[in-house]
Amino acid sequence: MQHPEKGSLILEPIKAYSKIIPIVAQHHEWINGQGYPRGLKGADIYIGARILAVADVYDALSSDRPYRAGWDKEVVIGYLREKAGLQFDPEVVRACEQVISEPFADQLAYSLSLIHIYTVR
Repeated sequence: MQHPEKGSLILEPIKAYSKIIPIVAQHHEWINGQGYPRGLKGADIYIGARILAVADVYDALSSDRPYRAGWDKEVVIGYLREKAGLQFDPEVVRACEQVISEPFADQLAYSLSLIHIYTVR
């Protein structure tokens, strides 16, 4: 639960990343205010963080892990829909669905996972 803050601290001395620090710091905040680390809610969460939250979970659930196989795209989308309005911004979930259904969605998912790796982990 500390990785958003630790990620922000790691990025702090790197001037080129200064604009994404709030996104990293807030990507585990929930749209309903029950996330962490600060319990931010709705529009108080940077839009970039709301987007990264959806991308992060999409990547985490759809990717194979040593302890489980990745979920099918449709199952992940169902999960995101279920959590829209609670954990995720419903507009961001809808946009994600649109983009994932577009041609080249696999390349987009790959790009999102790279963004996640280089900005969060």
